[in-house]
Amino acid sequence: MADLAFKDTDDNYYVVDVKTHRKEEGFHMPNLTSVERLARFYEDDRNCFVVLAVSYRIEGTRVTAEDVHFVPIEFLSWKCLTIGALGWGQIQIANSDHIDVVPEYSRRKWMLELCDTLFEFYPHEMSKIGKRIDYFRHVRERWEKKAES
Repeated sequence: MADLAFKDTDDNYYVVDVKTHRKEEGFHMPNLTSVERLARFYEDDRNCFVVLAVSYRIEGTRVTAEDVHFVPIEFLSWKCLTIGALGWGQIQIANSDHIDVVPEYSRRKWMLELCDTLFEFYPHEMSKIGKRIDYFRHVRERWEKKAES
């Protein structure tokens, strides 16, 4: 779930997921965490999932950091996040070139938005699974008709 973790003097527990992004043309959509794992982790209000996102460029032997975000996941706007179809669902940054931070955003509000997002996401996944089942029914029918060789 994280690359590093620590407790502060008030006994709050922070897990930090480090995401680096080399600024270049291409598709950059990193996974952050499982929706189910985050929901369980946030059952304790002292837990905080933090994202350290660093964008950089390389010119020759020189590395230059361009953008650095060190924020709790709930400060990331749903405008820049999406859900990927892996397991229960993976929270992803939709495009590493565009990270939208909403400082001091309410965890409660963000988690309610996560639930609403999943209520839209899961039915779509169910329809995709129905299509996959139909496809493999046809595959099975074709194979049942073949003679053993």
